[in-house]
Amino acid sequence: MEKKYLSLDERTTYHSLEDVVGCKWSAGVVASIHKGVHRPGELERYIPGISKKILNERLRKLSAYGLIERTEIPEAVKHVEYHLTPTGRKLADVIEQLHALGKEHGGMSAR
Repeated sequence: MEKKYLSLDERTTYHSLEDVVGCKWSAGVVASIHKGVHRPGELERYIPGISKKILNERLRKLSAYGLIERTEIPEAVKHVEYHLTPTGRKLADVIEQLHALGKEHGGMSAR
């Protein structure tokens, strides 16, 4: 017999997914890190229109969900880099597929 409702576990999973990728900036941050842009200043310059505040919020959120890892690089001038976790790489692949689908169908803009 087919279920007629989403279970609590399913709703929680969908809510978490929406929380992460529902933000207009998250997909761009994940895609940018996937393309090799790892430092916060580089990300800010690479993603048009994102503010430092929003970028930092997204980086914290993506890190909290286990999609990216923050690494401090101890050189003469200490800096931070972000890299995708295995789960983050899977999400980046899905984002690339959605991007390709959007391009294939003329941007899929709302009418």
